[in-house]
Amino acid sequence: MFKRLSTDYFNWILIIGVILFIFEIVFFFGGTIIPALFSALFTYVGWKYFRKLWGKIVFWISLVSLIFAILNLLAVRFLIIAAVVLFIIDYMKSKKEAKQYDPILPGGEIRDETLIDIKPLFEQKTFEDQATEDTAYQWKDVNIYGIFGDRIIDLSNTVLPNDTAVISIRHFIGNIEIYVPYEVEVSIHHSSIFGRAHILGKHEWKLMNRSLFYQTANYDSEYPRVKIITSLFSGDIEVKRI
Repeated sequence: MFKRLSTDYFNWILIIGVILFIFEIVFFFGGTIIPALFSALFTYVGWKYFRKLWGKIVFWISLVSLIFAILNLLAVRFLIIAAVVLFIIDYMKSKKEAKQYDPILPGGEIRDETLIDIKPLFEQKTFEDQATEDTAYQWKDVNIYGIFGDRIIDLSNTVLPNDTAVISIRHFIGNIEIYVPYEVEVSIHHSSIFGRAHILGKHEWKLMNRSLFYQTANYDSEYPRVKIITSLFSGDIEVKRI
């Protein structure tokens, strides 16, 4: 969408946003800017003492207050509306400009592919915990997302293919636990806004808008191996041998 947006349009949106921001400061005595600053300060204090109960309470209450304070700013409301309008306009243009290309096979043949419907290892569950079975199960690559709950994957109860197994988890709030046998090579790429990471003996106690990328020494040459790609808004990840 932004590639098609001309510089003039972008500049006008930016100028109007700045004007609304100044207008709110001058005529509404700061509007929700001052509450937003206080909320940001308490959010930082809560995150600094997040290990304690009162720190968690202060953090989440201040974070919610900060989000609402930011959304109440006139400039932010304008930018959200402008983004939605531009998205709709860009989508309508893309539909009009879309072209269909039909592949031309040798001899003009049209071949129908045979597809096999495979049941995934995990169903998409937005608000529930998920875990692999305690008994032996057949491995299938994992590609799931969720909002709340924990995700637990135990690879000791399955046989990984003599290739690269893939685990992809995108989650909002909750913890991820992955148990890997000792003979399996591991590559993990994890990103988090808030949380902690315990990955094969490596410990990160405060992750704030960071990405981690680790892999075992023989990952590029040995099999079986598992590639783990995870992202969390808030939560902990643990990857350990079993």
